[in-house]
Amino acid sequence: MEATILKLQTLNYSNLKTYFVAVLFITGNILLPQLCHLVPNGGLIFLPIYFFTLIGAYKYGWKAGLMIAILSPLVNSLLFSMPAPAVLPAIIMKSVLLAFTAAFAANYFKRVSMLILALVVLLYQIVGTLGEWILVNDFNLAIQDFRMAIPGMLLQVLGGYVIIKAISQK
Repeated sequence: MEATILKLQTLNYSNLKTYFVAVLFITGNILLPQLCHLVPNGGLIFLPIYFFTLIGAYKYGWKAGLMIAILSPLVNSLLFSMPAPAVLPAIIMKSVLLAFTAAFAANYFKRVSMLILALVVLLYQIVGTLGEWILVNDFNLAIQDFRMAIPGMLLQVLGGYVIIKAISQK
């Protein structure tokens, strides 16, 4: 597939649009997990809590990405007890890694492609898995995403590409 030149929209914390974008993507990160949890182990398989973090950070930068990365799991946990409070530190760590990795890649490459998104997802998953291993001291639990969530990683790359490309053409 052809790469799309990415027109980065930098947002800052004093800009009302930053908060609107963050709320929009946080809402997506609340609704998508609810749909995925209709499938047994859907959250573990599809990793829906990260989907809009990738898109928001890639398109709107690290500031919006950071708000989405931190608030999405917290709001979901408070409203639905998913993710469970015990796993929040690992999920927030991975979300923050994803936000910074996606924002860096978008800024560095200034375009979107499935290869770039695949590298972003792979990088945050590898580093996040190492961090999770340190947090939980259980290697088998830490590599759970690589055992169960390949469909979720593919969804992030393919779905993320389609959505980022669509909103970049506006």
